[in-house]
This record gives sequence, structure tokens and C-alpha cells, in this order.
Amino acid sequence: MKLLKTLTRRLTLGGGLLLASLAQALTIAPYSADALAKAQAAGQPVALHFHASWCPTCRAQDKALQTLQAEPGLDLQILTVDYDKEPALKRQLKVQTQSTFIVYKGASEKARDAGHTGADELRALLKKAL
Repeated sequence: MKLLKTLTRRLTLGGGLLLASLAQALTIAPYSADALAKAQAAGQPVALHFHASWCPTCRAQDKALQTLQAEPGLDLQILTVDYDKEPALKRQLKVQTQSTFIVYKGASEKARDAGHTGADELRALLKKAL
């Protein structure tokens, strides 16, 4: 009986920690103007990632972002913009290359970068919105 109580307590604690880490986690979703507008209106940190499926740099960035998703404290949403399907948005934001990140805190641009693929570099870039 004592073993069962100990296991139950550990599972409950572990589940709580998992939920807490998921509540404050990096999320990645497809871009929509509505999603960006909602995040900006709420003053939330959000980043646009101009991504092309054919781009090896973008694929390397995806791998780095996957490692960052498990990291607590990166409470930020990344909206993935299809580089080939959003020419008006690229013109509006003056994006000239795929693999570009634009990081916002609400509607205020905090950082912009292109081409970096390391988790440490992307973490530092994304933290500029927190």
C-alpha cells in the first residue's frame, strides 16, 4: 500500500510538472493573419518564420525549433509563413529571403534575423520578445 501511495504521488507531481511546462512552451502553428492579429492585440510574444519546404536552412531551423519546444520559459508562439504563398506579406514586411524570423512583443518588432540554424542562436533571438 505504501508503494502504491508513493507511486501515485510521484505520478501526480510528474504530471503537474508536465502540464506546467506545456503551459509555458514554444508553440508552432501555420500563419494566418487572424492568429497574428490576435496575438499582437493581446500583447503576446509571437514570431513569424518565413519558411520554404525546399529550403535546407529552413529544415535545419525546424530541427532546432523542435529541441526548443521542450524548453521551459520560451512562452512564445511561432507562426510559420509559407514563403512561396505570401508575396504580399513579404513585401509589406520587407522580407527578402526564406529562413527569416521576425520577432514581436505585441505589435512591436523586437528582432529580425535570417539564416541562423543553431538552437542557441534561435533561443536568443526568440527571447527578445519575452
